[in-house]
Amino acid sequence: MEGKALLAVSFGTTHEDTLEKNIAAIERDLAAAFPERTLRRAFTSGMVLRRWKKERGVEIDDVPAALERLAGEGYTDLLLQPTHVVNGEEYHKMLQQAERFRDRFDRLAVGAPLLTAAEDYLDLGRALIEVLPPKAEERAVVYMGHGSEHQANSAYALMEYAFHDLGRSDVIVGTVEGYPNFDAALRRLKERPAVREVELRPLMTVAGDHAKNDLAGEEEDSWKSRLEGMGYQVSCVLTGLGEYSQVRALFVDHARKAQA
Repeated sequence: MEGKALLAVSFGTTHEDTLEKNIAAIERDLAAAFPERTLRRAFTSGMVLRRWKKERGVEIDDVPAALERLAGEGYTDLLLQPTHVVNGEEYHKMLQQAERFRDRFDRLAVGAPLLTAAEDYLDLGRALIEVLPPKAEERAVVYMGHGSEHQANSAYALMEYAFHDLGRSDVIVGTVEGYPNFDAALRRLKERPAVREVELRPLMTVAGDHAKNDLAGEEEDSWKSRLEGMGYQVSCVLTGLGEYSQVRALFVDHARKAQA
């Protein structure tokens, strides 16, 4: 029993409230699903780790430090489960770092990010539809994903397609740092002239800086301000994906598949 561990790997966040509501919530569900494994935490963002140490005096492991610690403590069977949404730069960085430790463990299994296989998009779509307002001609739901220059960025357009395939053509997905960007999302919004209300939501594991500032901030360049400036009635639901039990269950399922 003492030889098995589960390392939950997140990009991380500097916001304590969203850390508890999202990342810690996923970790708790993983711990409950794998009671035979010791749960540990690691973040992949160097910026986030530096800020925790500088501003709060809290040291959180990055992936190499966590793996070194687990190997040193004698764990031989390790399961890594990322809380990343897409198979992007942070996930691949984690894979490269973990690979260097493979010979330190008898078994090292790695779970997939939230959006990996084709069915993952439909699974996430179904989970999120449960918490969306009913479809209405005068309203659209616009999700903001993080976005990336990595080829995994195509996941966001595929996610919108999945929503539409599930009967929710009122859902639009844009990103803050990739394509489709705000302007692309806006063009699709304008294709529905009956829409007067827009509900903004983050398509991110945590509702941190991007959600609070780029999506819902009072600055004139936030998505909320820009849409209000165009005459839309805007509401914001700042709930990270990790707050939904249905989504946390998908991360647990990915970990189970990796362990099998």
